[in-house]
Amino acid sequence: MSIEYKLQRLRGGWAIAGYENGKRVSRRQLRSSDAADAAVEFAEAVAIARKPVDPDVSEIWTAYRQDRAGRRISENMEWSGKAILLFFGAKKPASITTEDCREYAKARCAAGRQNGTICTERGHLRCALKLAKNSKMIAELPYIERPELPPPKERHLTRREAERVILGASAPHVRLFIILALSTAARMSALLELTWDRVDFARGLIVLGSLDRTARQKGRATVPMTQTARAALSSAKEGKMSDYVIEHGGEKIATIKKGVKEAARRAKVAGVTPHVFRHTAAVWMAEDGVDMEEIASYLGHSDSTITKRVYAKFSPEHLKKAAGSLEMKIPPFSTRYAPASPA
Repeated sequence: MSIEYKLQRLRGGWAIAGYENGKRVSRRQLRSSDAADAAVEFAEAVAIARKPVDPDVSEIWTAYRQDRAGRRISENMEWSGKAILLFFGAKKPASITTEDCREYAKARCAAGRQNGTICTERGHLRCALKLAKNSKMIAELPYIERPELPPPKERHLTRREAERVILGASAPHVRLFIILALSTAARMSALLELTWDRVDFARGLIVLGSLDRTARQKGRATVPMTQTARAALSSAKEGKMSDYVIEHGGEKIATIKKGVKEAARRAKVAGVTPHVFRHTAAVWMAEDGVDMEEIASYLGHSDSTITKRVYAKFSPEHLKKAAGSLEMKIPPFSTRYAPASPA
């Protein structure tokens, strides 16, 4: 039977007491004398006391997901855990070797998975183990070798291609998604989770993040509503059947990759994925000379460094000042070959 822990008064202060079958089996004085501080110290002590002794990867994985409950990484680890736990689940962290990591990669490659997927899966494993090390569940953090990430995809659409893909979308919810993706530069997950209470027609704003400011969400900005987006949203709201902006038959949509692929097929435009729309929107802004800091804000980047690295080359102002420093004042000359004058 597991031990039940209680916060109790003791010698003018507070203590944590453990009970098993109704009988007290342990009691320890807490440092804090203030009730609020003692409650925090008690919660921390209980968390430490309930940590598995010499845990395996499966127990650490579960503890990490519980710690990150409500965040997207916890949801993503539900699918990545299917492969990771099958291979590493019963292992003790200290026993994981570089060879194990390479065998895992080989097995996943044989199953048809790309390096990017394998890298993400093993990245989740490392995150869980790192938290276990920081919270003293394990003594040492094993080295988790990860494959090289594939080079970033450079594909972006021309405006004509984008128009063709929109026209190629036969389903209204797919067409709405594409228009919003190009108008907001939002990730697929942000748009599929967008609810009508975050579409502000009066102020002309689309709030891509949660209205709960304590929620942690990756790269979700509040962006102005373009006229194209306003028209599409106004039409969609007239026939809405749920709280979600992107819906199908009144139901929230988990993914729209298939619909986008079909629209691109009809439009005869190759290499189109939901993320291509976000990349395309950023390229269009850069090509129009929009400041990198502003593009970073639109994309929800907390730092413009990555924005500059990826999109500065598309800006007409990129390196223009530097090139101006290399201008030379020399007389006009013919490009035809002329023999040098004798000395």
